[in-house]
Amino acid sequence: MNIESYFKKRLISRIAETELKRYINFFENSYKENLEHCKANLEKFPRWSIISGYYAMHDLTKLFIVKKFGIKIDFNVHKTTISLLKEITKDKALLKMLKIGYKEFLEMANDLAKSRKTRTKAQYYTGSEFMKEKYKEKSKEFLEKTAIPYINKLEEWIK
Repeated sequence: MNIESYFKKRLISRIAETELKRYINFFENSYKENLEHCKANLEKFPRWSIISGYYAMHDLTKLFIVKKFGIKIDFNVHKTTISLLKEITKDKALLKMLKIGYKEFLEMANDLAKSRKTRTKAQYYTGSEFMKEKYKEKSKEFLEKTAIPYINKLEEWIK
């Protein structure tokens, strides 16, 4: 799909000049806050750390798209953002990192939904120390190997 088809399907739109400053300001702060939240919760709340790490990546991607192309994402925000980035860049490593982040985010969201349905007492964990440790490892690996490299690369592109 080319960029024009995104406009035709109303998945994206040109950002109005009156919205631009507020929109940029929001995402400049949001991705940084999400990244800090990710780092701060690695040990105590590793699942939330992964979710926050992905949102840092996602928000920075939307910031990049609006700053470089004057485009905002209007519909199916997560999938459209990934798909549009694929149109804009041919950097396979960057795309892979964003897809990993999205996959991790979906996994966490699905776990949260399952937990809500079953009303587990231990918030979103099986309650075992083993699983808590596994998620700590997973969140640290996600931050170091996916979120940070992705954010560093995209920050350079924005400059």
